[in-house]
Amino acid sequence: MAFTLQSASIFPFLLFLLLLSTAAANGSSKSKLCGRSASRCLAWRLSVETSNLKNWSVVPSKCVGYVEKYMRTPGQYWEDSKVAVLTNLGYAKTVKLVGDGKDAWIFDIDETLLSNLPYYQQHEYGGEAYNSTTFEAWVSETKALVLPSSLLLYNVLLARGFKIFLLTGRDEYQRNITTHNLFRAGYKGWDGLILRGVNEQGSAAGVYKPEKRGELVKKGYRLWGSVGDQWSDLSGPYEASRSFKLPNPMYYIS
Repeated sequence: MAFTLQSASIFPFLLFLLLLSTAAANGSSKSKLCGRSASRCLAWRLSVETSNLKNWSVVPSKCVGYVEKYMRTPGQYWEDSKVAVLTNLGYAKTVKLVGDGKDAWIFDIDETLLSNLPYYQQHEYGGEAYNSTTFEAWVSETKALVLPSSLLLYNVLLARGFKIFLLTGRDEYQRNITTHNLFRAGYKGWDGLILRGVNEQGSAAGVYKPEKRGELVKKGYRLWGSVGDQWSDLSGPYEASRSFKLPNPMYYIS
């Protein structure tokens, strides 16, 4: 292919993506690769949401302002969430329930049913490295917010007769505070709240969650739908018939 000025003009952008992927994989919280262009940070977010960019640990410092604006209420994050929920609802209407109590739908919790945005507002919207101590302290306060679109979806599915299972990476010792927070946010009527047991500590979400879905399938449940903010919530063995990814540019879980 002949080299032209037009083809040369895309090189800086391609180089930016390559360098950004390398920096994110190395966990550099001081990356300056997003430049001043919001369009480049939008491209970074697209790579995150499509799982083209994996194993990143922090939002690049030059994109923290972009993520803050994206997550602002009201804003694009909330619109993207609404569209994802409408897609869920459209699919749910096509499902013909058997009616034997085995038609199931799975939800993740954090950034799916509940929003930890107040916590991340204090931690640079994901621009700071994850700190389990401070995050668990936040969880214990049971102040995570409801995601209105998710609550709507949850209630519609419940009314239609789906059995709802909540599959979270939270630990078993957090059951009571998680239940309390869910109740405060308006969620009720689920059939199962699945948390990590002692023997599952340290297991990657991409391993632990498929195993738990498999246990449901072996009990005879039909997994019609699954909703989460991470691809590790959704992919792997025993996937639901349809999986729906909600937006989350603040952190990555493998």
